[in-house]
Amino acid sequence: MPRSALVSERIGQFFVGEDRLEYTEYGAGERLVVLLHGQLMLRRMCQPLARALAAEGMHVITLDLLGHGRSDRPADPMVYSMTSFGEQVVALLDHLGADRAVIGGTSLGANVSLEVADIAPERVQGLLVEMPVLDNAVEVTLMTFGPMLIAARYLPISVKAVRAITRQVPRGLVPFWAGIALDTCDQRAAPMAAVLHGTVFGRFAPSALLRGRIAAPTLVVGHPADPIHPAADAAILAEEIPGARFLRAKSILEWRFWPDRLDAEAISFVEECWGTRPSGRRSLP
Repeated sequence: MPRSALVSERIGQFFVGEDRLEYTEYGAGERLVVLLHGQLMLRRMCQPLARALAAEGMHVITLDLLGHGRSDRPADPMVYSMTSFGEQVVALLDHLGADRAVIGGTSLGANVSLEVADIAPERVQGLLVEMPVLDNAVEVTLMTFGPMLIAARYLPISVKAVRAITRQVPRGLVPFWAGIALDTCDQRAAPMAAVLHGTVFGRFAPSALLRGRIAAPTLVVGHPADPIHPAADAAILAEEIPGARFLRAKSILEWRFWPDRLDAEAISFVEECWGTRPSGRRSLP
């Protein structure tokens, strides 16, 4: 993983009702960026991009949404939905005393970013979304996460066994993304089932009509050969949002293992959102 300039990193927490949410803060300043993780994953997956943005002077927050990472994990499926996740991001901005931020994320995080733009458009300085899950992914998403929901609800011993096995692997001895995969396996059956029930069988994202009303500058990143996150969904989203730009990654692995090109595009986009780089539009590959 490429090295970024050293920036300050601090862990914080806040509450939404009785639920505690935890976040990491990189850098400081007024140019705020919030990055959100994928389904069942944790905020540490956003660390490489957060550090790259913070090294360029951005103030970056990575958040563990409810039911994920080190945030609370209630076992009630009624508390989980894309809209409630979006409300948690707005609560984070309130906690930080921030009027606006560039909101971004991957997969689940991309869809939550769209929810924030729908429910609180005045808080969104820009959208940086990778691998949104929209209409073309419905069937594969159900096929992927449906069995996981059944296992968590009716065979909880399977989730407990995976957790016990993966916890034996020292995180410091494996590569960064292998550690992220191991941490993603650190689930508890009841909260895992609740998260999947509330997200997979609820509203995936704002409707196409609502997406077409998003006015924030938007960069959509998609890539081929990924049935859960079809490039077609990303391309369609870029067409739906007025003025949005579509950036095609070479593969799902590019931003994980060879991030320089996409990091540079993300940095440039965020700088444009905050008015610190000329906003001349250019076509992206």
